Amino acid sequence: MPTTVIMPALELAQETGKVVRWLKSPGDTVTKGEPLLEIETDKVTTEIEAAASGILREVTAREGDVVPVGQTIALIVAPGEAGAAALPSRAAGAAAGPSPPAAVKVSPLARRIAEQHGVDLAQLKAASGTIQKADVLAYLESQPASPAADGAAARLTPASPKARRLAAERSVDIRALRGSGPGGAILAADVLSASSARPAGGVGTVWRIMAERMTASWTTAPHFYLFREVNVGRLVSWREQASKQSGARITYTDLLVKLVATALSRHPAVNASWKDGAIARHADINLGLAVAIEDGLVVPVIHRADALSLADIAARREDLVSRGQAGKLRPADIQGGGFTISNLGMYGVDAFNAIVNPPQAAILAVGRIADRVVAVNGQPAVQPTMMLTLSCDHRALDGARGAQFLGALAELIEEPLALLV
Repeated sequence: MPTTVIMPALELAQETGKVVRWLKSPGDTVTKGEPLLEIETDKVTTEIEAAASGILREVTAREGDVVPVGQTIALIVAPGEAGAAALPSRAAGAAAGPSPPAAVKVSPLARRIAEQHGVDLAQLKAASGTIQKADVLAYLESQPASPAADGAAARLTPASPKARRLAAERSVDIRALRGSGPGGAILAADVLSASSARPAGGVGTVWRIMAERMTASWTTAPHFYLFREVNVGRLVSWREQASKQSGARITYTDLLVKLVATALSRHPAVNASWKDGAIARHADINLGLAVAIEDGLVVPVIHRADALSLADIAARREDLVSRGQAGKLRPADIQGGGFTISNLGMYGVDAFNAIVNPPQAAILAVGRIADRVVAVNGQPAVQPTMMLTLSCDHRALDGARGAQFLGALAELIEEPLALLV
């Protein structure tokens, strides 16, 4: 029997997925475990592997289509198996064109383009005996101006997959751009430059989803905030020593991940979520890091942070941030977070109130390190300090437990040697 290819659910609350590109064409032979297509959710872009070996048939979701989770988008049939039967449902707007006469051969790419633009292959003639992509495009260009012809012309423009995706999201006519890539190909940077040079007419998918999630958190979670100014003199010294000893680029965020993980292990009530009207405690300490990207905000997760060395934390943080900014996070990279750190200190921000990342119980907002006048043994002194703000969902966490956690974290920051106790 044919094996169905469906739009998978890569995230807990995912309802749809976007087909970014097919890595195989209808009629191609595929091998089980081989990358078949690339899909995009609100947070990640990832490759989907073939679930079986055979021949790819009945591709009904075009590149750029947004498809409900669980919907069949293609079939994989065994070699020699009877042609592809009609699928239970088709993606909106993906009607297949009539098949050409049996004696006429059609390349897989030409067939796919014909299906995308509703071309009757029986009307085409091919001097070589096989209908190729150029034959279909030539037919489209000979027709009166139409959305199909415009779409075909856009496909002729050399451009990277990411550039095409950004152009679609930002309503940029890719044909009007001058590419900076090899052979004049349009790159993502070209699309971003073009879209930033005109008034914004909309928002991307990531920004829209971020806005929806933060609005839901702000309007449903009763927030309260706890503030603490901490002396970071010893933290600064620790960072310098750790960087020299490990040879790695240790950041203050890395140190905070280590210290927050320790504080959470001592105050597990904060490592929790509000789900289905109840408090759910997390067995593992998985810390999310708020990372700004071109189209919004993502929160990749450092899993089991309490069991990692400082060098391991730095390596994982650097990898997650770089892949997050490149749009290459995998589903596992953003799943399982129980607590989030948002650090805006590098932007010169003294303090801020972060919105809880649902369904987590709390998020830590970190301000910049600055010299301030504080009391030391009853006398004024200039010391490097940092402002911490703990935002809490009052449904999952009360003030006393939040204050105990923040106090423990402040003590660890001011005396990191307490990690050895």
